[in-house]
Amino acid sequence: MTVQTPKSLEPGKVNAQEAARAVRRIKDYLATHPGTGDIRVTGELAGDEALVLPRDAVTMLAYILTQLAEGRGVTAIPNHAELTTRQAAEVLNVSRPYLIGLLDAGKIPHRLVGRHRRVRFEDLMAYKQRTDTESRQAADALISLTEDLDLY
Repeated sequence: MTVQTPKSLEPGKVNAQEAARAVRRIKDYLATHPGTGDIRVTGELAGDEALVLPRDAVTMLAYILTQLAEGRGVTAIPNHAELTTRQAAEVLNVSRPYLIGLLDAGKIPHRLVGRHRRVRFEDLMAYKQRTDTESRQAADALISLTEDLDLY
């Protein structure tokens, strides 16, 4: 498996007003055509074949356009993508040395390509989900303890 380069759109790369207009049109369409079926985009000229798009893909496109309209950049990463340690650290918003410590401790699966570590995006997200769950449970336990001790 090769390292997948995430596809990015930097802020300002897309006209924010055009993105906002497209988002409004997509959201209006989704609101007036509820359901789970595919979406048919018809051409402007008679006889043009309709473009059929999965509803979930259109919803994701609306999310991407919303971010671009608000002046934020967007990066799309396939779940099966392998990331470098730099890319993985950026996804988790941690330093590269901290990430390497997590990898060496076995907290996130990885593989070596020569001397370089590669981390699958889905393994990274599984780790993030585990740590987020642990953090929520710890916060809930702390709240419960403060209530039990009448400190709140």
